[in-house]
Amino acid sequence: MKQFIYTIKDELGLHARPAGLLVKKAGSFKSNIQITKGTKSADGKRILAIMGLGIKQNEQITVTVEGEDEKQAALELEEFFKSNL
Repeated sequence: MKQFIYTIKDELGLHARPAGLLVKKAGSFKSNIQITKGTKSADGKRILAIMGLGIKQNEQITVTVEGEDEKQAALELEEFFKSNL
């Protein structure tokens, strides 16, 4: 299992456009991807689940990756967040 914490910097938070890009990126991996904000958690491959978390600017999320390609997935997802959010 790989895990990282990220603070959202985008002034609009994790809104529809980057959420769609995130789901597309997450879908390219075999590993299970979970995004957690506080006590709520969502499947990183389902846009409605991610949008349901209501992630806003300056909020911390935890991304957990578990599976056969978890190391590569965690690295690429962390880079995705840094570049897009």
